[in-house]
Amino acid sequence: MFNFIFSHKREVLALTGEHLWLVGVSMLLAIAIGVPLGILLTRRPRYRGVVLGGSNIVQTIPSLALFGLLLPLPWLGARADRLAILALMLYALLPIIQNTFVGITGVDPPVREAAAAMGMTSRQILWHVELPLASGVIVAGIRVATVICVGLATIAAAIGAGGLGEFIFRGLSMVDNRVILAGAVPAAIMALAADQLLGLAQRLLTRKRH
Repeated sequence: MFNFIFSHKREVLALTGEHLWLVGVSMLLAIAIGVPLGILLTRRPRYRGVVLGGSNIVQTIPSLALFGLLLPLPWLGARADRLAILALMLYALLPIIQNTFVGITGVDPPVREAAAAMGMTSRQILWHVELPLASGVIVAGIRVATVICVGLATIAAAIGAGGLGEFIFRGLSMVDNRVILAGAVPAAIMALAADQLLGLAQRLLTRKRH
């Protein structure tokens, strides 16, 4: 495997870059949508069933099936990378929404009451009290979502979106374990590295709370 990676290092680096790009853009969109949705649910609990139920349904759809369902969409279906980013974003939403909701609702009521007694508005309480206290839990959700995205991004190669999955599918068609591992091992290292980095951020944020 290492001989294969060394002899194809340019291709490995190029596909790793594609993989990182797919995951990075998907996660940025998921955070930009998921955190505000989680906050919305704390203010409008009646939407909780619809939003979390919809996110749960997405999680139950096999990744290849979801790619197939999204293919007919105009504009998105014309570019495999756009379609892959949308699918990965949808898979990443549930843990981010759920953890944002749980983190904010888990803030002790006396803390909110003390902030309100100091004359803080609802928006100020959210930004200066609730979000800082819930940040560790929110990052934990982002951590889970990132690891999910790194793994599922390998499937994106099936629709021509690139990434390390190219090696996995190529190896399967060639029945060559070296080629499969050339895609699987860097993807696993990427997932572990992301998990460790976000885990460190989560621990730092938790310490700040205390």
